[in-house]
Amino acid sequence: MENHSNEGVTSIMHLSDDCLYIIFQFLDCSSDRESFGLTCRRWLNIQNISRRSLQFQCSFSVYDIASLSWRSTVIGAYHLHRLLARFQQLNHLSLSGCTDLPDSALTPLQFYGSQLHSLYLDCCFELTDNGLSLVATSCPFLTVISLYRCHITDAGLQTLAMNSPALKRINLSYCPLVSDCGLRAISQACYQLQAVKIFCCREISGTGFSGCSPSLSYIDAESCNLQPKGIAGIVSGGGLEYLSMSGISLSIPRDGLAEIGCGLAMRLKILNMRMCRSIGDESIMTIAKGCPLLEEWNLALCHEVRISGWESIGMKCNKLEKLHVNRCRNLCDRGLMALREGCKRLSVLYMSTGSRLSPAAILSFKLCRGNVEIKEEEIMFIGPDWNRWKSIHSNV
Repeated sequence: MENHSNEGVTSIMHLSDDCLYIIFQFLDCSSDRESFGLTCRRWLNIQNISRRSLQFQCSFSVYDIASLSWRSTVIGAYHLHRLLARFQQLNHLSLSGCTDLPDSALTPLQFYGSQLHSLYLDCCFELTDNGLSLVATSCPFLTVISLYRCHITDAGLQTLAMNSPALKRINLSYCPLVSDCGLRAISQACYQLQAVKIFCCREISGTGFSGCSPSLSYIDAESCNLQPKGIAGIVSGGGLEYLSMSGISLSIPRDGLAEIGCGLAMRLKILNMRMCRSIGDESIMTIAKGCPLLEEWNLALCHEVRISGWESIGMKCNKLEKLHVNRCRNLCDRGLMALREGCKRLSVLYMSTGSRLSPAAILSFKLCRGNVEIKEEEIMFIGPDWNRWKSIHSNV
């Protein structure tokens, strides 16, 4: 009997690497993707080069500081070198929570950091300007970097600015050694800059934003020591859509925030002024007139807003959808009536019942504006998180 050979028979093992790569990309089940590399070394290599994101077990949310102690772990140059050598096509790397990470541990980025687009170093307490300089020179295509609670200085930011012109988002929250000087270097050199977080940076007045790119649309400057000239710098780019300045310095005069409404913040959609206790009607009136696209405005605990302010909001804020007036001492019946008669697109009003608001005025508001949901709980953070800003606003 004739013996038929297997000559001409094709199996999956005969497929090229390009075909295997395409097959791997179409695997939807995470367990299938994880077990793909167990087949053989060749398939493992396909799995390795397909990986785009890496974060360690110690990575955490910046809002989850309480559990940091048990999540932190020791990551050294040896660990990073082996992992980065294995996953050479990474776009995203998170080392957040590696509290003991020394500058030297970032040395492998010199060989494997050319593809990185986003790098998270939140709470890397041992990171210095030397480490940041190593990152800047090793990752030329970096677009996102988060340095939350890092002890870097203006010198490190200047090096980052010189070597990362493609930078779009940077988080400098709780970086106590950063000032307007470092911020100016970033805003001047990074022409594609879109989002900046400087939460609780006490050495920043805002002047570092002067002359910033029109692409800058998101600024979180809560609890900073902003000054009137700094406010002018913040809006100088003309592209601002989101501005959070809750709890800023009390040294700003009543009309110190009027610069927001002087023509350069025409695109502003979300404005958080919670706990800006010194802001007066002059600033409110100017902002209401000069920011026609406002959709959400937080004025909780803004005690100096009076009749003229509320009336200007009612008349001018025609696109306002959400308004926060919790615990505003000078919101009276007449002010509530102005909001009732204006703000035609208002859908949510965050309002606590104050001593100057009568039950009759509140009832009248509810009857006339039944489509407006009144919520008494106070919302401290408004708008989208900075990481979701690009996906929410396609023009950013």
